[in-house]
Amino acid sequence: MKKVLIIDDELFFCRAIKKNLETNDEFQVLTATRGDEGINLAKDEQPDVILLDIMMPGMSGTEVTDALLADPHTRSIPIIYVTAIVNEADVQKGAGISGGKALIAKPVKIDELVKKINEVCQSQ
Repeated sequence: MKKVLIIDDELFFCRAIKKNLETNDEFQVLTATRGDEGINLAKDEQPDVILLDIMMPGMSGTEVTDALLADPHTRSIPIIYVTAIVNEADVQKGAGISGGKALIAKPVKIDELVKKINEVCQSQ
């Protein structure tokens, strides 16, 4: 079972993705609606992958990434950025943002998300 941590300030998004991923017994999903909360969960829970929003109040997704990469306990956890602020070219680049392994545009298609999570986890 893959452990997935979602860090996104939109509670509805967190709940919807959690519900959809957990219908498949392949995933255990943890959620955080603030960057600092997500960093602490990543340290404590050691997820297999992090789904991270880029635009959040307080700590941005890139600030969260910097903190995760600076910590030896979390630096190897792959990050998939999930954001509404992209165009198709950005999605194709995927890892163009510091530390990210992939980028998925909102609204998220669950089948694409599952595929991307599996790809990122297998490449580790």
